[in-house]
Amino acid sequence: MNIDSINKDSIASSRLDVRQSARETETYDALVLDAALRQSLATVRSLGRQGLRVAVAEVANVLDESPYVPAFSSRWCHHAHIMPAFKQDADQFSTHLKRFLLSTDIRVLMIASDGTLAVLRQHREELERCTRVALAKEEALAVAVDKEQTLAIAERLGIAVPRGVTLSTADEVGEAIRDIGLPAVVKPVESWQLGQGVRLICHLVTNQEEARRVVEELTRCSGSVLFQQFLSGRREAVNFLYANGEMYARFAQWAKRTQPPLGGTSVYRQSIALPQDIGEQAERLVREIELEGYSEVEFRRDAHGKPYLMEINPRLSASIEIAIRAGVDFPCLLYQWACGERLQPVEGYRTGRWMRFLEGDLRATIQSIKQRGRPGIISPLQAIAEFAAAFCVPASYDYVDWKDPQPLWTAALDYYHRTFRSHEQ
Repeated sequence: MNIDSINKDSIASSRLDVRQSARETETYDALVLDAALRQSLATVRSLGRQGLRVAVAEVANVLDESPYVPAFSSRWCHHAHIMPAFKQDADQFSTHLKRFLLSTDIRVLMIASDGTLAVLRQHREELERCTRVALAKEEALAVAVDKEQTLAIAERLGIAVPRGVTLSTADEVGEAIRDIGLPAVVKPVESWQLGQGVRLICHLVTNQEEARRVVEELTRCSGSVLFQQFLSGRREAVNFLYANGEMYARFAQWAKRTQPPLGGTSVYRQSIALPQDIGEQAERLVREIELEGYSEVEFRRDAHGKPYLMEINPRLSASIEIAIRAGVDFPCLLYQWACGERLQPVEGYRTGRWMRFLEGDLRATIQSIKQRGRPGIISPLQAIAEFAAAFCVPASYDYVDWKDPQPLWTAALDYYHRTFRSHEQ
């Protein structure tokens, strides 16, 4: 497969005004992978505002689904690059990435997805001969991406974790239900399975038949799963920039809606003051693991407000733009840390700010309607009313930046293509 031809055809069809062919001597301050993701666009804008030259890359199969990539159309994207899909051949992906890094001068490599993180971890030593990789050390990453290890360390530190058991076969479901009860949440130990080339998500189960089916499906891909108690309280997250034993930035948010409704990415969220309970717990956990760089620690509260640790995200997360708009520029801090530059602590940020991902919020509302009656799902009427009411609340919107307007139009074309054109073909 000729990557150059994929690049030209895909970008030409998307009508994006970006420079496509870099000379061998081209220099970029950062290469941001996973261009189709919201956090990648936020990162490109963050670094671009600082006067940095940014290259952006995405894999070919993503552009096969839709040629419209918002980050490619940003005014701060100096080069758009297409790479082989790692789902089909991780070695081809890493070889192509190394060649690109060797043919250009790139100061920092930044990652935004679980799949890319899994591939880069396998080839990190070779990549670090070419550039700086903006990730924590491997020992810390190995713990952060493994929910079972993370929860075990949290328990040792006295941090509450959901009651749960690890299952390796569907035959263990009956005993798990007796121990944990129903409804329950079934989640993979690791979200990305490199050998399978798929990202696994958590599932809510309400009866034994449904639990057996989900456990059988997930263990077929991942080998083992966590069977945990269902928590109905609100979802909160604490974001950090940690380096050299110092915490340089802290930020907290809560997600009013996520997509999918259970355990998905936040689509309507608000910046909040750092809660004393989860703030202290999350920081102790990050320090214990020695998880340097950027991280997001997620909690879910029960019906009485007690927080329980869910997981740690050690790469740029989907909700990062609300932190940037509230005054904590994590991508810029992460870049400075990766470069070894001196970091200035962020002393505070603006609370009460709302951020909305409109497409995701629409999909979350539709999913809530379809899943009516299930635990944790509000009624269809309430879902529609809350979706409409959000338009009356002052908020920032993902993709919307009047100093960089083209990505909004590109995102609209992307939504149209994925929603309507794909069904016509």
